[in-house]
Amino acid sequence: MTITADHIRTTLAAYLEQHPEAKPELDVVRGLLDDGDDLTSRKTAPGHVTAGAVLVRPDGRILHIHHNAIGKWLLPGGHLEPADNTLLQAAGRELTEETGIPPHVITPHGETPLHIDVHPIDANPAKDEPAHQHFDFRFLFRTTADIGEIQTEEVSDAAWRELDTINDPNLRKHVAEALLSADSDAAMTGQLPLAEPWPIAGE
Repeated sequence: MTITADHIRTTLAAYLEQHPEAKPELDVVRGLLDDGDDLTSRKTAPGHVTAGAVLVRPDGRILHIHHNAIGKWLLPGGHLEPADNTLLQAAGRELTEETGIPPHVITPHGETPLHIDVHPIDANPAKDEPAHQHFDFRFLFRTTADIGEIQTEEVSDAAWRELDTINDPNLRKHVAEALLSADSDAAMTGQLPLAEPWPIAGE
């Protein structure tokens, strides 16, 4: 089962219920959904959905990867695949693929994204892709594990970095709020057990 437009719409609505101030920026996503565009396909222009992971250790540091193509430190994430059932699963799949951290030691914070970001992507003539936008649905995860074997085809390094190294002020704010919440406080100090293994697409 692939990710559906209804699932994207429902996930977006849940996020906007928590963050109504983001509605003007995200109206473009709802407009494309209303127009019937397939936002799960990387071929869809002017933009499509991607999934990202904000993985936090008990000490509050956040996992970043150094992306080969872009040459920058980013959060794990990427395009959706046909085997993905949900956006949360897509984010988890990208996280485990790129960092080598197995899914059974990763706990998702919830099915509502921590942050949804709209950002421009330059044209890529080598892949015959025009300039477009990514609508990045970013989910919060937590772990006590360390980095595994990274996906060297796309990633040259991975490291745990401090919160203030996140450039996006909205994402930084959302992560800080999550870390300060009562539930996250307990989870980050090890008072809550890791969840039961959760399904990654293809398992």
